[in-house]
Amino acid sequence: MSPFLLTRTLPEDATDAALRADVLHGLTRTPKELPPKWFYDARGSELFEEITRLPEYYPTRAEREILLARADEIAAATGARTLVELGSGSSEKTRHLLDALPGLHSYVPVDVSESALTGAAKALLAERPSLHIHALIADFTRGLALPGTPGPRLIVFLGGTIGNLLPDERAAFLRSVRSLMEPGDALLLGTDLVKDEEVLVRAYDDAAGVTAAFNKNVLSVIARELDADVDPDDFDHVALWDREQEWIEMRLRARSALTVKIPELDLVVSFEAGEEMRTEVSAKFRQEGVRAELAAAELELTNWWTDTEGRFALSLATAS
Repeated sequence: MSPFLLTRTLPEDATDAALRADVLHGLTRTPKELPPKWFYDARGSELFEEITRLPEYYPTRAEREILLARADEIAAATGARTLVELGSGSSEKTRHLLDALPGLHSYVPVDVSESALTGAAKALLAERPSLHIHALIADFTRGLALPGTPGPRLIVFLGGTIGNLLPDERAAFLRSVRSLMEPGDALLLGTDLVKDEEVLVRAYDDAAGVTAAFNKNVLSVIARELDADVDPDDFDHVALWDREQEWIEMRLRARSALTVKIPELDLVVSFEAGEEMRTEVSAKFRQEGVRAELAAAELELTNWWTDTEGRFALSLATAS
């Protein structure tokens, strides 16, 4: 069996420190906000997997459709010998690309979760014993150094996750990806597309209430990890479409005036009745906008694929 290497680039206590910093910053600013990455403890990950199977939530199915239909084209266009996946999680969708790349030598999954990386690597090596896997425990939004693996490399960022970054954050992220790329390397980027408002809102406010539970899970994380006396039932889930920014916002709205005590941070936070706290932005894109953002990072859009209904896109870019 091929070797499995795991490199930690984050300190052991990095997650705890980041949670403390984000909660302290987010709950003391106006308006209040929390980053969406804190949805994803074990329970949050389970809820998100459930969301991807909901009839209202189209992005996962649409992206999978593109990968199944276009994996061979992506492979032919890139000739990648190394596949680097940012925010790899279970590596489930990536299997379509792994199967399509005949000359693939190495897979470099990047994630903050050691358990997700080791679990995915174990499954992949059982299926593909000749594959070399070098996993990185890293936060790809804070700079990244890739291991020495054969080129050309294909860096993939799937799921429309780039939409969770604000415009300045997206620009910085794309510049950081460009800095990793050598001649012949390429970036495969998944972006959810602008569409009918009703379709978008339903995807983030499903009839079964799964997304509401997912949104409120950030409060459960704070309660458990920081000993906060916050009750998710004191908040309502809100999803709305911002036409000007062309993004969905998820928020939590206080049902009544309340006070949240967080002893681990020596912090007391007051909410007014009806006050909303933003927990996620999910930007939607148009092809011309994606092209412009890539160009600003010195990346050239070379290929653009959508699902049959034009809901989601995968774009391929090379260094310009």
